[in-house]
Amino acid sequence: MITTADFRNGSRLELDGQPYYIVEFQHVKPGKGGAFVRTKLKGYKTGNVIDRTFRSGEKFDEPNLEECDMQFLYNAGEEYAFMDISSFEQFTYLKNQLGENVDLLKENTVVKILLYHDEPIAVELPVFMELKVVETDPGIRGDTASGGTKLAVVETGASVKVPLYLVTGEVIKIDTRTRSYVERVR
Repeated sequence: MITTADFRNGSRLELDGQPYYIVEFQHVKPGKGGAFVRTKLKGYKTGNVIDRTFRSGEKFDEPNLEECDMQFLYNAGEEYAFMDISSFEQFTYLKNQLGENVDLLKENTVVKILLYHDEPIAVELPVFMELKVVETDPGIRGDTASGGTKLAVVETGASVKVPLYLVTGEVIKIDTRTRSYVERVR
């Protein structure tokens, strides 16, 4: 069981039979009446963000989530193949089962797959991934009206905003939580 006192960003809870995690929360103690907690919850299955208010002290079930360390092998269209590191079993999952950052997956990367009742609902990537830029427009000197960034396509096919000075062929470090450029890898 998890109570409102245990709420933290990223905490998981089950609400209406669905698994959610807390994106944002705020404890409120008004001058009159009881304390309450405002939250923004994101559904693992749907990806929808909902706003909910709970009375202080309410209890919730923790979702039956299982984390498995798996190595990403390859993708064939909409299907992604993984190998369980401990048992060496291979599993194939559909792209829509794996969450929104699946396009940042690079072959042989070890990831955590969240299973809810033996069904995958999300992939937790490493915080930073090093990927090669395969396509980007050349930066034009003096072109900073757009904030000094441009779109680049990395080796996995994902699009990321990068600074103007980056060129095709460079390896960059990406923060997978925000999908943002961090630095060049030398």
